Amino acid sequence: MAAGNMGGRVNSTDVIVEAGRLAAEGKPYVLATVVNVVRPASARRGDRALVLPDGRVSGWIGGACSEPAVVREALRALADGQTRVAQMEGECASEGIVEVLIEPILPAPLLVIVGESPAARTLGELARTVGWRVRDDGVEGADAVVVATMGHGDEDLLAAALGSGAGYIGLVASAKRAGSVLAELRTRGLDEEAVLRIRAPAGLDLGPSSQEEIAVAILAELVAWRHTRREGPLAAPSEAVDPVCGMTVAVGPGTEQTVHEGVTVAFCSAHCRARFEAEPERYSGLRAP
Repeated sequence: MAAGNMGGRVNSTDVIVEAGRLAAEGKPYVLATVVNVVRPASARRGDRALVLPDGRVSGWIGGACSEPAVVREALRALADGQTRVAQMEGECASEGIVEVLIEPILPAPLLVIVGESPAARTLGELARTVGWRVRDDGVEGADAVVVATMGHGDEDLLAAALGSGAGYIGLVASAKRAGSVLAELRTRGLDEEAVLRIRAPAGLDLGPSSQEEIAVAILAELVAWRHTRREGPLAAPSEAVDPVCGMTVAVGPGTEQTVHEGVTVAFCSAHCRARFEAEPERYSGLRAP
């Protein structure tokens, strides 16, 4: 098959269990569900599969003709973040119609909050309420980091956050102490561009505020940052046209491919690849991935 099944034919319950595991780990995937079938077709209504960003498939949404088309639409959905219903009709010279609901599941942003202050605890509760993943240690892989230790090792923690690649870095502190912390970071050799990435003090300026109100102000700033950052969901997939059957396929690690006269040719299945390799001169209009 075009993408390589991760574990053979898996029942729908196993697919849902695996989806839950991926969601808990913050990994993106697509849940593909067969919603309608016009015979003859190998899929059945209610069949499900997961499609990962590298094109691997776990579950069952049809045979060698349906699966490559579902993978193609799934990777497109991961790129634009939009749910869609894909209809496979006569793909790969197969008869029948299969309609598949394609649901991209993109991980919620990961917020790391370092500190034991009331503001830190309240921010964690609020962030979970709006669907963020929250962790209290280790900045690796974080989308956002908030340092709320009330002066215990702030400089070291902020330096680590700057090196983590987090898009949002905030310091819970008064304006005076925030200025002192940033000045110390400059003396350590951090360039001005890096220092200016730190929101210090973190959160919208609400004037004199309680610890709980500071948490609300930071969450508001985090939500605004999330909705204005420029990154898209995932990169659009590379695609190519199978010269044998004419199907457009997503090109990934598991895609059937061969090289002919210096051109890499992609196929929907091993069957189409074998037909091409047997009679390459029969097919024209080759497209490289």
